[in-house]
Amino acid sequence: MISTTSSMAEMVAQSKLQINCIENVEDKSSGRLGCFGWLLVLLSLLFVAATFPLTIFMCIKIVKEYERAVIFRLGRITDRKPKGPGLFFILPCTDNFVKVDLRTVSFDIPPQEILTKDSVTVSVDGVVYFRIHSPISSVANVSNAHLSTRLLAQTTLRNVLGTKILAELLSDRESISLSMQEALDEATEPWGIKVERVEIKDVKLPQQLQRAMAAEAEASREARAKLISAEGEMKASRALKEASLIIAESPSALQLRYLQTLNTIAAERNSTIIFPLPIDMLQTFMQRK
Repeated sequence: MISTTSSMAEMVAQSKLQINCIENVEDKSSGRLGCFGWLLVLLSLLFVAATFPLTIFMCIKIVKEYERAVIFRLGRITDRKPKGPGLFFILPCTDNFVKVDLRTVSFDIPPQEILTKDSVTVSVDGVVYFRIHSPISSVANVSNAHLSTRLLAQTTLRNVLGTKILAELLSDRESISLSMQEALDEATEPWGIKVERVEIKDVKLPQQLQRAMAAEAEASREARAKLISAEGEMKASRALKEASLIIAESPSALQLRYLQTLNTIAAERNSTIIFPLPIDMLQTFMQRK
């Protein structure tokens, strides 16, 4: 069994080595033009030399600072490094080139109807910022890098938010944006695209859910207000109890409290002043009668 397993592992390793060798040979031969191709290139050079003053404008091209040019010669990429910025030379009959913009591009993700993990339907939109860091990959590996990135951003938004509950979606947008950026960046790496930033713009809830959440929040606020009011009343009753105990120890303190209350009423310029009389004084007059 051990010898059989080792022999199978050797066979797998040899097959991988053969595949790598074949791929390397294909990569090396992919840049070769062949005899007929070089003949066409030679004829193109002779044509340029024969009509030099006229074809100079067809051979020299200019790309801007934020652009790069990928040159195809007879349908093959001539160099693994793009040309630019500035001047570069092409052959008018055998070469053509594609300009690639390296600036950061932003686009809006259309509102997506998403069913969250806790079975709530929400509408979410966002914005994505990306740029092309490998012009050759963006031209050779994908037909339309910008459109493909837009479509992939929509599906990634639905896939990522479908694994979150509503509370996480409303409170943890930063981590969700970071996970979306990592997923998009990994998927668009073969296309030569670098996703710089992903932001969730707005989360739209259904009207019924908004009313239910508002009612829940109002009820919780009212409950907290009632608890605070009850605690205040309890503290006030304790303070009144302590004050009554202190006043009960000294009967004259109650009279001083009466006088303080009269002073407060007189300061407000009231026309009517109610003067409370102690019940003890009334009892003395009633006993004399």
